[in-house]
Parts: sequence; structure tokens; C-alpha cells
Amino acid sequence: MPSLSIAHTVTSRFVKYVTIDTQSDPESDKVPTTEKQKDLSALLVDELQAMGIADAELDPFGVVYATVPSNSEKDVPVICFCSHVDTSPDCSGANVHPIIHKNYSGSDIVLPVDNSVIIRISEHEDLKNQIGNDIITADGTTLLGADNKAGVAAIMDAAYFLISHPEIKHGTIRLLFTPDEEVGHGVDHVDMGKLNARFGYTIDGESAGTLEDETFSGDMVIVNIKGVSVHPGFAKGKMESAIKIAAAIIDSLPKDRLTPETTEGMEGFIHPVSVSGLLEQATLKFIIRDFNDEGLIEKENLLRNLVEQVFKQYPNSSFDFKVIEQYRNMKKIVDQYPKVSSYALEAMQRAGLKPERRSIRGGTDGTRLSFMGMPCPNLFAGEHAFHSRQEWVSVQDMEKAVETIIHLCMIWEEKS
Repeated sequence: MPSLSIAHTVTSRFVKYVTIDTQSDPESDKVPTTEKQKDLSALLVDELQAMGIADAELDPFGVVYATVPSNSEKDVPVICFCSHVDTSPDCSGANVHPIIHKNYSGSDIVLPVDNSVIIRISEHEDLKNQIGNDIITADGTTLLGADNKAGVAAIMDAAYFLISHPEIKHGTIRLLFTPDEEVGHGVDHVDMGKLNARFGYTIDGESAGTLEDETFSGDMVIVNIKGVSVHPGFAKGKMESAIKIAAAIIDSLPKDRLTPETTEGMEGFIHPVSVSGLLEQATLKFIIRDFNDEGLIEKENLLRNLVEQVFKQYPNSSFDFKVIEQYRNMKKIVDQYPKVSSYALEAMQRAGLKPERRSIRGGTDGTRLSFMGMPCPNLFAGEHAFHSRQEWVSVQDMEKAVETIIHLCMIWEEKS
């Protein structure tokens, strides 16, 4: 097995990528939901072509495809590495100012522009493993964008290394960078025939050495409420406010269970994410999460029952209850191809890490890609405190992600 001596570019790429605002928009019906996501995607194409990857392209939907050609005489399955370029709508991603905190000492990190934002070691378990490492944060006014630009930078650095080191044998490697993952549309327009990869890996996880091959299953529920509108001066016994009905439904939800803030591990939840409306009409949107389909159905039935109970108080009003499937637990697919995960765990060991298998309380592009024909577990990128101004990543964890990707390419070639 060749030893790896990597002149890493992952950090310089990362600090450049996070300064580009790529926030997606859940209310937009455009594709991608924000045009500015293409600013980073176009830059990636330019950088890939500069490496010598001639087929790198940005399609009209904001998806980037590229190929690191095989240099092996073996028949190696085509594998794909995928990350998303967009950042979460939950926190500003404009005017990000990345700060590298060299040689982390183990104390709380107070961010300089907004001192109220403190990354506390008591609240961020993995910080205890970062003593002596270099931690990258934003300045306290925005998120950082490590989710998922740490993964983007790791894939780009690994591709650069493979192109620059033809002595490292590997099969055909496909690179995929998607928009709109944070708003649930990351792979809506991925052309699987064009991608033409047998197995894949998203690089969109947390602590170094972690592999996630099980995710939530997820649905959205939309409750449309039709109330009774009457002039407020003549409303007695007649008005049934859709706004108040919506509020009553929210208030009826369990408060000590089945919520994101009261669950952990393998527990699912019912989570209201949007409320809009006027006197006559209102709309509630919920996301339902569980690790199995039966759990989803139970929670959806509970929500429907709560809605029906509320409407007993409003006899002249009505509602419709719509369930929209979002994604399903990738474990159903990935478990059918055990070498996909076992090769990744071996790659982490070769990179000097202690691998850990985890279930993720969320979904990734790989969740849907797995059901689109490409089994696709999720590998670490070093991201922490996603979607918040406390977001951080360590330089050394990103470098280990690069090494893991390279070793994984080598393992697929060796074992083919």
C-alpha cells in the first residue's frame, strides 16, 4: 500500500468557498432555489478544469458533474463522491468571515464580532479531541458554512491529489456537487444515467472517523385550514378564525415528547416548521421523522387525530391533511451492499482513525440517491454545530476526510 504524503489544499479551498453566499430558499420555486448557489458551482468547475478534469460541467439545474478517470487495468466499480454547495436558510450565510484559531488550547471560543456567541467545550463534545488542532469558525454574525463546504473542499482536494499522483491506482471516480440539499431538493434533478456510478458516498458528516449508513425516514404534512370570516364588529357566534385554529393545533402538540427538543437517539418527532395565514385561511407545515415507516405512520395518525379534536370546537370550519413523502431510511438499501460501508471503515483505519458507525437524525443527499439506484452512506467532513453561528470545523479533521477519500478509492481498486 503506497504511503500518502499530501500537500493539502483543503483549508485554502474551504476558507475561499465559505465567503461565497450560497444560501438556499425553501419558499422559492426556482431551480436552483437561489441563483447565487451557482457562483460557487461555477468556481468548482473552473478549478476542476484547471486540474485537468476536462469534462467538469455545471448543468442548467445547478448540478456539477466531473470525472477523475480510471488509471487501473482492473474492472473497478465506478464510485461517486457527493457534497452540496448550499447553506441553510436558518442562519445568514452572507459576508462570512472565517477565522482560524491556531493550536486550540481546550478553552471556550468567544467569537470576536458578537461576543455573545460562545462555542463552549461543555456543549461541544468533540472539542476535547481537538486540543492542538486548528479550529475554523465564523466571526459570530453568520454561520460558517462547514455544512457542507467542508465536504466540498475535501472532495476537491482529494481529486487534485489523485490527478497529480497517477501512481495511486484507482477506478473511475465521479464527482457530484448539488444545490438545494438544505431545502430537500438536492438530487431532484440529478441525472443518474449521466452520473453513471454504481456506489457513492456523501461527505457531509460530523466527527472524524464517523460513518452514517442509517438515516431518518421523513415526510412533510401540510394542513390547510379554512375558517369562517366575518366582520369583527358582527362576529359573535359566527367567526371561526383560521389563525386561532392553527394556534390551537400547535398548542395541542405534545410538549414533553415527540419534539426535536425532547428527543434523541432513535426517537422520532413531529415538528411544525411553518405557519402562515389570515382570518379565513391558514396553512401549517410539519416535518415528521422516524427511523422506520411504521413510526412515521403512527406520528402522522397522532397529528391527524389532534387536528380532528381541535376542529370539533369549530363546526363550520374545515381542513385538508396532506402527507408528502420526502425520503426513507437509506439502511434498507445500503445494508444490501455491505462492502460499501466496510470499505469506508477500512479507509478510515488506514487514515489513522478509529471508525464509528452512527445513525443520523436527519437525511442527506445520499438518502435519496440510495433509493435512486446508488447505495450512498455518509462520511464525516468534520462539521459541527450545523445551521448556527457556533458552527465550526477543524483543519485536521478536514485533512483526515481527504485522506479517507483517497484510501477509499485505493481500496475499491485493490479489491476489484
